[in-house]
Amino acid sequence: MLDNDYLANPTSEQRRRLLRESLARAGREADYENILQLLSPPPDPSRDLDPGALRGLKIGIIGGGLAGLTAAYELRKLGAGVTIYDAQKNRVGGRVYTFYFDRSGRYYGELGAARIPVSHETTWHYIDLFRLETESLTALRPNNFIYAHQVRIRRDPGGQNVTKYLYPYYGLTEAERNTPWDVLSNYALNTMLDQLTPEMRTEILKIQPEYSEQYAAITRLSSRQIFELLGLSQGAIELLSAVDPFTGALLSLSHDEIMNTNYSLDFLNTYRIAGGAVHLPLAFYHSLTEDDPSEIEFPSYFLGTVDIRAGQPISGISVPQNGNGVNLRYRNARGTELTELYDYVICAVPFSTLREIEIAPYFSNRKMQAIKELNYIDAQKTLFLCKKRFWEEDREYGNMNGGASFTDLPIQSIFYPPDHLNCEPPNCSPDEPGVLTASYNLGQDAVRVSGQQAARRFDLIKNNVEAVHGLPRGYLDAIVEDHKTAHWNAEHWSRGAFAAAAPGQKLLFAYAMQQPEYNGRLFFAGEHTSTKPGWMQGALYSGKSAANRVTEAVLHLDV
Repeated sequence: MLDNDYLANPTSEQRRRLLRESLARAGREADYENILQLLSPPPDPSRDLDPGALRGLKIGIIGGGLAGLTAAYELRKLGAGVTIYDAQKNRVGGRVYTFYFDRSGRYYGELGAARIPVSHETTWHYIDLFRLETESLTALRPNNFIYAHQVRIRRDPGGQNVTKYLYPYYGLTEAERNTPWDVLSNYALNTMLDQLTPEMRTEILKIQPEYSEQYAAITRLSSRQIFELLGLSQGAIELLSAVDPFTGALLSLSHDEIMNTNYSLDFLNTYRIAGGAVHLPLAFYHSLTEDDPSEIEFPSYFLGTVDIRAGQPISGISVPQNGNGVNLRYRNARGTELTELYDYVICAVPFSTLREIEIAPYFSNRKMQAIKELNYIDAQKTLFLCKKRFWEEDREYGNMNGGASFTDLPIQSIFYPPDHLNCEPPNCSPDEPGVLTASYNLGQDAVRVSGQQAARRFDLIKNNVEAVHGLPRGYLDAIVEDHKTAHWNAEHWSRGAFAAAAPGQKLLFAYAMQQPEYNGRLFFAGEHTSTKPGWMQGALYSGKSAANRVTEAVLHLDV
């Protein structure tokens, strides 16, 4: 449980204390040092080179999300001339997407990446580098709802309400009925993780050619198959999916997806960037476009140049006739198709987007197979700008500040703003406007909710929110002032929310996706190439790692 000292801008020592304490409660304190090491940022690319050592080198970066921006930032420090091609014309950050309902930036929500676990050391490295403010998303007194099987209960730490009120509806076996919910859910979600040794568990956060057979066997199975092997009834699996809808959305995917988040406790002790997650990509952008950025500790004349070409998507990647470098074909702001030659290129766009870029000659067979087959999961988020914070009006149970409610309805989850976490009347009031993440769902529900006319989708989400909160139908009609939806399968330059491996795909593709192409001139970055797909951590780590690999290639050529 957080105390008031941890509500904003936690220090490295505070974050690590929270992680160690949470791992100790989970019985896995032995994982602490391994997690810190594996999620810390890669070494600086400049460790083997002097400032300005890459001056004269021409590097192209495909994609202006966090991975591409990070790679550009690190390579610029070495003097390289960097060009970023970003298909997005009107915003930066890729799948970091903060939406503001007002010009002052007071009322906002996240349509993309939002949460930062205390274990994600690379993300915190850049947050600290750019001196960004953060605030906790953890409710001090969690009392959010679970609404399943048309039964509304309050979330409680031990899950007693689930045991008492939901068990009768799911056809559980006698053994399951006699097992408390916290024990039953821990058995389902953590048994395979706990059966691995601490050393084997490190493989969850590693990309390597081969893995131990015990870990590899788990990654070949879906979560549903694992639950069935553990002897859970279909009723228990359905109950798990209702109480934890994100687990339900991942049932057909590799069980490694669940083990990954549980290993580093990604849903405990999370924070957000104050004022919006977009401040992180904006910090990169401002640094890259400033002549003398404040966070650089050496003279600015060593810095390379950066050209950010927004709204200019890449349409082709090829090798020149002499085999030296990489050609990028793109359409400029005037619509003219051009080709430019680079010494090195970092491809930092999703494979779902790379799939339609012309590649000549083809990459290695396994890389091309991954581009075709790597699974991306869909997601939908809808924000409500509400005239008042109806979720803070419950006098019996107390206000809901921060945290999330979960449901078996199509919206799956509701996330509450944390800006009143450390605030007491009269300094804050439920009568103030607020932004509610009214719907965040994954998988088939994202497809189904989004695949409707906008007005029908809006009404469905309102009705679901009313049901979860026990409000009469139509109550929110007078409360919701504005709304915004993002459907990530339909976002033209994403075509999916994030990579989520099908059974066996980590073994097949993860190592191959990281390998360079075109005689060591073309490298890959992005959350899909990392051990933390779907998180800012994965994008940031992969971007810095790709910058390292470019510098290593340059050193190799110079030897």
